[in-house]
Amino acid sequence: MTFNDNARINTQRTQKRSGGKTAAVGGGSLVVVLGLWALSALTGVNLMPLAGVATDATSQLGGGSSAAVELENCDLGSQANERDECRMAATADAVDQFWAGQVSNYRPATLILFEGATSSQCGTASAQTGPFYCPPEEKIYLDVGFFRTLSSQYGASTGSLAQMYVLAHEWGHHISKLIGTINVDRASGQASGSVRLELQADCFAGAWMQNATSAKDQDGNTLLAPITEGQLNDAMSAAAAVGDDHIMQSSGMRVDPERFTHGTSEQRQRWLMTGFTEGPTSCSTFEVPAEQL
Repeated sequence: MTFNDNARINTQRTQKRSGGKTAAVGGGSLVVVLGLWALSALTGVNLMPLAGVATDATSQLGGGSSAAVELENCDLGSQANERDECRMAATADAVDQFWAGQVSNYRPATLILFEGATSSQCGTASAQTGPFYCPPEEKIYLDVGFFRTLSSQYGASTGSLAQMYVLAHEWGHHISKLIGTINVDRASGQASGSVRLELQADCFAGAWMQNATSAKDQDGNTLLAPITEGQLNDAMSAAAAVGDDHIMQSSGMRVDPERFTHGTSEQRQRWLMTGFTEGPTSCSTFEVPAEQL
């Protein structure tokens, strides 16, 4: 999906931080951190706490220092089509517009783009943790360099809609907080609350994709061009790449449904398409029986 070149982007939902550096992590600790990142990559709420090793893992990463910097040259659709950070800022604009019309008493999330590492109330944000939503802050943390890692290590597409899916999924967690479904038991298992929460975020991402072209710029012009079949396939590729079963296989692990926290590749693709074809009211993942999940 591409932005219309002359569309004006509203970047007020996006902040940028710069100057943080991830501390070196030695030997076995790095394996632990990367394993946790693999299970949390692209899937929303920071999974370090879910694994029960949040304090140890994040403390070894080191928070570094970071300062807010201006998000420069991200005012037009043409810039969003050329640069990942501008594309994320423009996507935040479009996703925010959609959900503002869907949820009563809606309030927007804030997107934090950073380089290296930065701190959050949910722990250190870094390339190792992957993108995540921090509920107490209602902020989404994303290092745009993550997309390169996702492609090189997990074979996912890094096409424009695949990238937008990442942010739309994170925003989906924000919607889950606003409607009250985020407060679930985060135990693992193939029909666990954690899996249902992640699949709901995928469904919400699909619901936005279905309606993405309704977004307007500040002058009332259409913000986004229609989705192509190839772009939709890119998003489906990204969803499949972060299924629990695929990540376990890619990491040389045995596929163990009792350790699932995000859903299989098939489930993630299916719920993404459920939202895309049926809209946000179809995303009641907490109401379906386990065998239909």
